[in-house]
Amino acid sequence: MTYRAPISDMLLALHHGAGLKSAVEAGHYGDFDIEITAAILEEAGRFASDVLAPLNRAGDLHGARLQDGRVTTAPGWADAYRRWTAAGWNAVSGPQDFGGQGLPLAINAACTEIWSAANIAFGLCPLLTLSAIEALHTHGNDTLKKIYLEKLVSGEWTGTMQLTEPQAGSDVGALRSRAERATDGSYRIFGTKIFITYGDHDMTDNIVHFVLARLPDAPDGTRGISLFLIPKFVVDADGSLGARNDIHASGIEHKLGIHASPTCTMTMGDDGGAIGYLIGEENRGMRCMFTMMNQARLAVGLEGVGIADRACQQALAYALERRQGRAAGTSDGMSPIIAHPDVRRMLMQMRALTAAARAICYATAVSLDVATRAADPDVRAAAAARGALLTPIAKAFSTDIGNEVASLGIQVHGGMGFIEETGAAQHYRDVRITSIYEGTNGIQAIDLVARKLAADGGAAVSALLDDMSATVHRVEALNEAAFGTTGMKLRDALGSLERAGKWLLERLASSPDDALAGATPYLRLFGSTLGGCKLAEEALAARDSSEGAGDPRRYIMLARFFAENVAVQAAALERMVIDGADAVNNADTVLPS
Repeated sequence: MTYRAPISDMLLALHHGAGLKSAVEAGHYGDFDIEITAAILEEAGRFASDVLAPLNRAGDLHGARLQDGRVTTAPGWADAYRRWTAAGWNAVSGPQDFGGQGLPLAINAACTEIWSAANIAFGLCPLLTLSAIEALHTHGNDTLKKIYLEKLVSGEWTGTMQLTEPQAGSDVGALRSRAERATDGSYRIFGTKIFITYGDHDMTDNIVHFVLARLPDAPDGTRGISLFLIPKFVVDADGSLGARNDIHASGIEHKLGIHASPTCTMTMGDDGGAIGYLIGEENRGMRCMFTMMNQARLAVGLEGVGIADRACQQALAYALERRQGRAAGTSDGMSPIIAHPDVRRMLMQMRALTAAARAICYATAVSLDVATRAADPDVRAAAAARGALLTPIAKAFSTDIGNEVASLGIQVHGGMGFIEETGAAQHYRDVRITSIYEGTNGIQAIDLVARKLAADGGAAVSALLDDMSATVHRVEALNEAAFGTTGMKLRDALGSLERAGKWLLERLASSPDDALAGATPYLRLFGSTLGGCKLAEEALAARDSSEGAGDPRRYIMLARFFAENVAVQAAALERMVIDGADAVNNADTVLPS
């Protein structure tokens, strides 16, 4: 089955669930014309349907291959990438001074969902290039920007992010790659990196690697890490490509999913050291790398949304066609399986979870936009705090949802979902990595509890709770039968979220392990409550305007389903946060030490 971007649903989520429309009306986006958003997304949807989606299955079957030191991508990949850059898709949110279109991150976020839904293995390459652009534009010197930024923005060259080593995964401070100062102001880098997405490929003439390494006199741990730009081919003074640099793909992984995305082992230093150039300051590379990672974490959350939406579309199409059993109240032959209540429940669960995750990711992008675009410094500061708060939720909640929805998609297909030919299994295999890379979801939960919850005295959390409460109040004030018990269920969820947050803040001071034991259920509680409120906002907007697809009751019913079937889990999640710590922290009575 092919893919069609759900443009109306995406626009409703952008404009109202994420608050783009109100932010534009408040003047935070300058002269950006929100009316062009639909045209951009429609064109992106066409490119995804016509070019990227048809390659998804072939890429999964063929994969990427390493031979004679060179990585080749799946058939059709290089041509699709050339068409991608020619159409300007790599430059959507790139800085205008270097050839980008300068459009908001929120617009590019919606496009990222589309690319991920159509072909996640393809979309991974530009995803990391965009992170490389952000790091270079923010932290690079003028010379490096002049040489590399325009090529990265156009997509003529691609970028990579290289952190992980065999002994240093989530613990980045344990990395051993070393850097030596050269007399000409450059550096020579030695070491091995693993799990490097698109570390080598045949789609562009050059690849620009962003690599973490440690200088000989650097402090221990993350305080002694520097970030270096290492080109695959050294760039000569006139901008032409010179000698091959001393960085090579020495292996390629055989993976559960995303087969067409080359995941490489990269080796530096076999021939005197890879020539690298410092990004930012010595020993402050983690600050630069987090610029890349925060952008990438939102993009990975959008991968979860994209795969979830693709799985939804495919499961719905199958449920309309597949006939099994006789539904209650019918007498003629077998019924389409969508006529059976439990199948409808699964399809509603898939759609509601996907819509909630989409709204959270888009809201994160809007916050990050306002943090850089608003004229008022107080508005920028508040938006930056909200963006920081939402980023771990967007990454972890949305990728968890991607995994759950893809699994439900297989279940709707029944036995045929377990058969590769239907494609349902590929979605499940492809999305599984999203809850692991760019910081595992457990690390996102720790970040939320240990750093974001108490930041600035809890101001960002309090402001978000106030906004969610205002949304719930609007639903309650309507008192419309169509919303069922949506208002009451969301109000209860907000209470659970607030109580759990207060308990965690107390435990962070007195018993940090208790707080960290509850971090993952707290993130789920936060995501579920926030997602429910975002869907309620969309339902209210659809009710009061002509936005959305078709009858506004579909959005009201979706918000109601989420509140009455997902948000109601808040009370149990609250108890998991508060009551579950003791058993977790005494697990040595069950688990070997």
